[in-house]
Amino acid sequence: MEEKRKYPRSEINEPAYVSSGGSVMSCTVRNISPEGAAIDVENAAFVPARFRLVMASDSSVRECRVVWIQRNRIGLTFVAVP
Repeated sequence: MEEKRKYPRSEINEPAYVSSGGSVMSCTVRNISPEGAAIDVENAAFVPARFRLVMASDSSVRECRVVWIQRNRIGLTFVAVP
């Protein structure tokens, strides 16, 4: 399969949170780049199409949009805030 990403992803294993509409769900960030990431969640059905990803290590927040879902892994792109 041809790589379509502009930036290579760095493999990590860091706790984070999916935050949307007042609800928060824990997740694990598996890889990340300046443009997006892949996260593992307990149940992908509860993750909205757009949400905030909050990294547990430094509380940094990124606006995200879901690009793909494979079982409990979600690929996402970071969205610029207007």
